[in-house]
Amino acid sequence: RLARLADDLLVLARSDRGRLQIRREPVDVAEMVGGTVDTFAARASQRGVGIDVHVAAALRVDLDEPRIRQALGNLLDNGLRYVPAGGRVSVAAQRDDGSLRLEVRDDGPGFPAEFLPVAFEAFARPDASRSRPEGGTGLGLAIVAAVAQAHGGTAEAANLPGGGAVVVLSIPT
Repeated sequence: RLARLADDLLVLARSDRGRLQIRREPVDVAEMVGGTVDTFAARASQRGVGIDVHVAAALRVDLDEPRIRQALGNLLDNGLRYVPAGGRVSVAAQRDDGSLRLEVRDDGPGFPAEFLPVAFEAFARPDASRSRPEGGTGLGLAIVAAVAQAHGGTAEAANLPGGGAVVVLSIPT
């Protein structure tokens, strides 16, 4: 955990200085998303949570694959942390108006309304009183935003009308 925390802090420090380096290469988005989701399959199964994947066919985009995998992993980690047993996390990717739209949604409780304006700030947590095993460090969404910005894109978080949360990365292609 300490090594991951140090790596996360380094990513944020570099992004704050505008020095988060990315190396764009052609990426098969379905393969990238599928591989990332596979790393969470055992945890999802243990928690009784399903993960759905919807990726447009033949979607290839120039991305920094390790950084996008890191952002997607943070979003999956959050989804699995907050979705109750029997719930679902969904990952979707498609080309949308000159950008890659990467969306992770879940049917958990959603974000507290007061958290949404600060969701992508470092150390922001939806419930600061949570203990470490359930609550995380508050760096995950900040890294998601830093990765999106390093690609020239954006990250947005919202609650879904019927319940649950959605985070969307929009990366210009």
